[in-house]
Amino acid sequence: MTERLGVTPAQTVGPYLHIGLRWADGAYVVPEGTPEAFWIRGRIVDGTGAPVPDALVESWQADPDGRFDHPDDPRGARPPSVAGFRGFGRAETDPQGEYALLTVKPGPLPAPEGGTEAPHLTVSVLGRGLLHRLVTRIYFPGEPTNATDPVLRTVDPDRRDTLLARPAPDGYRFDIRLQGEHETVFFAL
Repeated sequence: MTERLGVTPAQTVGPYLHIGLRWADGAYVVPEGTPEAFWIRGRIVDGTGAPVPDALVESWQADPDGRFDHPDDPRGARPPSVAGFRGFGRAETDPQGEYALLTVKPGPLPAPEGGTEAPHLTVSVLGRGLLHRLVTRIYFPGEPTNATDPVLRTVDPDRRDTLLARPAPDGYRFDIRLQGEHETVFFAL
């Protein structure tokens, strides 16, 4: 047999959130009422600017001291410095493509190659039509360590602003554009 068969298309990562990924308190990285807590709100849009109503945003972050309560932290796991902090959030988008996470600002982290990573959240986006989750970071404006962050420095200076949250009345805003002009920078893992 010399005939080769074609390859079937890869499966997409969604739409699963309606099957088992909904998490009632997922938006709360910290409990309501936590001192210095704020909301990160944003909108996910596709390449045409249309809202993505069935996406899922997951976030991971260090506590305000820049520590993780996880054995992979090279300094050793340490309980969080904020009561109720879990370091992980999950929020689905609404019909307008909006999501929201209640959290606190993480502290700077030691970089694997030396130096310091600026305070940031690591964010994954899952959604219908995506073959893999998309991974990006949310940095905060005005952080002195943004200028020396080893990851942010690898991003074209003209595109770094796609990784910066903007101040908002109740915290910050971070919109995610999946493709097209002013596409959010995503990282390969």
